[in-house]
Amino acid sequence: MRRRRAALLTAVLASLVTGAAYPRGSDGPPPSATTSDQRGVVRGAAGPISGARVTLWRAGDDSRSGARELARTRSDSRGRFRIDHRVLKDPDDAVLYLTADASQAGRRAAGRTRPVRLVAVLSGGRHRPRVVLNERTTVAAGYALAQFTRGGEVAGRDPGLRNAAAVAHNLADVRDGGVARTLADAPNGDETSTLRAFNTLADILSACTAGGRCARLLELAARPGSPVPRETFQAVADIAALPGNNVAELYALADGRRTYRPRLGRAPDAWTLALRYVGNGHELDGPGNVAFDARGTAWIGNNYVFDDDPRNSVCGSRVLSRLTPTGRAVPGAPYRGGGLYGVGFGTAIDPRGRVWATNFGFQGAGCPIDAERFYRSVSEFGPGGRPLSPPLGWRQGKIVQPQGVLSDPDGNVWIANCGGRSVTRIPQGNARRARNIAPGGDRLVKPFGVAVDPRGRAWVSGNGSDSVMVLSARGKPLRSVTGGGIKRPMGVASDSRGNVWVANSGAVVAPCEGTTPAMVAEAVVDIETRHVDASVTMVRPDGSTPARPFVNDGLFLPWGVAVDGEDTVWVANFGGHRLANLCGVRESACPPGLRTGDPISPSDTGYTSDGLERNTAVQIDPSGNVWLANNWRDVPVQTNPGGHEMVVFVGLAAPVRTPLLGPPRPL
Repeated sequence: MRRRRAALLTAVLASLVTGAAYPRGSDGPPPSATTSDQRGVVRGAAGPISGARVTLWRAGDDSRSGARELARTRSDSRGRFRIDHRVLKDPDDAVLYLTADASQAGRRAAGRTRPVRLVAVLSGGRHRPRVVLNERTTVAAGYALAQFTRGGEVAGRDPGLRNAAAVAHNLADVRDGGVARTLADAPNGDETSTLRAFNTLADILSACTAGGRCARLLELAARPGSPVPRETFQAVADIAALPGNNVAELYALADGRRTYRPRLGRAPDAWTLALRYVGNGHELDGPGNVAFDARGTAWIGNNYVFDDDPRNSVCGSRVLSRLTPTGRAVPGAPYRGGGLYGVGFGTAIDPRGRVWATNFGFQGAGCPIDAERFYRSVSEFGPGGRPLSPPLGWRQGKIVQPQGVLSDPDGNVWIANCGGRSVTRIPQGNARRARNIAPGGDRLVKPFGVAVDPRGRAWVSGNGSDSVMVLSARGKPLRSVTGGGIKRPMGVASDSRGNVWVANSGAVVAPCEGTTPAMVAEAVVDIETRHVDASVTMVRPDGSTPARPFVNDGLFLPWGVAVDGEDTVWVANFGGHRLANLCGVRESACPPGLRTGDPISPSDTGYTSDGLERNTAVQIDPSGNVWLANNWRDVPVQTNPGGHEMVVFVGLAAPVRTPLLGPPRPL
């Protein structure tokens, strides 16, 4: 009898090795023409995980509806599983993911507590006949889906959730549990520390899956004021959403663990994951700003013609880039025509999906073209990239060296004329009716950034007048706001309650009205520490300001500013390789104890990344990813000073409905 049992066991094991047999989903339907099967393996740092409850989920369509279980099974002695499930009627619209729940290694889970939850995202790419669930795939899912994960379940609105699921595949390859190509290869890979941070996070997770230190991991991952997560997937999502929390203590959990390499040699400033995106690899050169359309694709204007060599003189870019939410060039992009030339800080999308790009006339030293022929226009493109403006752009409204641009909800387009001390208003996007608005005198010098508040009023920063001009919804100048620390302001952004946030560079003189980019480079290249006047000012709806601006060492030549779906504030810096996050007026959305203007990011560094260079714009996409433009290189050689990447912090902010039409709207 014992020999028979031994022979039977040998036969079963042999079939598993060859892949001929997988355990079937105990609760799933029998295979048929209307069903499909998903196979895979559950594996931790210590090896295969047997007896894990593996569940296939369809994510909820919004935050009020939970995820729906489609099928479940258990992993066998080698961690393998097979789930049979019904084919969905709308597979392209669904976000599917797998969870594997198990007790920590070497212990039984008390009652129903199963602290180990490994996850793999299935949607966001082509069908994967076999998947691996491990610590890497769990970190990828936890970060990409951080803004859509509550209580270990995933739910959210389209396109934010669907795009977020696709971004998970930029971090981990669920086919083998390894590192995804986007993260592994240049311009990421060994060129930045993100790959090492990703692997270290996986090692931290393995302290629970293999080492039994689950209680400590869950305790450290918990966000202040929030419940302690019950399992590892929610723990990762909580770390991603507040990456500056318990940084060193979390790093210590990885001591002695070397499963995933390469890894960090010391604790970072924060547990952020920042990816560089380059589109087709030969189009981004001096990206100035980014605007997201209703599907979450990113439209980007460029300063210069692409050239890798900063010593080669380049002229103004004549292309408008468009990237997918995962950083790849949209088929057919980049787009040309419509008068594009050397776009700066101005890229915006109106309610009809039309794209507006301001032609500042940027070009490198030595370019033989006279920029004055081109810097008096704005270009307009249709939602599919077809140019709608004439070959020299729209020139009505006395446009001169335009920088910031934004559309309001009624389709009125507002343009800051950096070289003209004025604003151009295009009523309902009809460029032939454009009107120039000049407040007169020195009330608005070097207009740069534009914001629109909930009342439809336009707020325009005056970089040369240390002011912010307020205009009525129809364009009448109302007041000039000064004081409150406003000094050399660049970007401005409105929150949902009508407050306007101003990024005070303190030192950057906008390159217009007689100031050249070379002068800007000379002024900022030697600034090695945070400039004393770098700050952020909040202007209230009535035009008043606090007595002092908000200051912390996460601010270093502040340039761009954005507000997310929970009214927290994000600041891009032209120096210091850092992103700052401030508590906004909705203090309930901030960690307990913080007040308006307090830093959420580490106060002495901000969220740093060696993938950043000199950044101008910052914007939030519908998935909660924070995009920054690497506009200039650290040492901006003026023949071609442009940077070549968009840098995206994954899952860091509250998602925003796009396109951005004035103040942010939660997704």
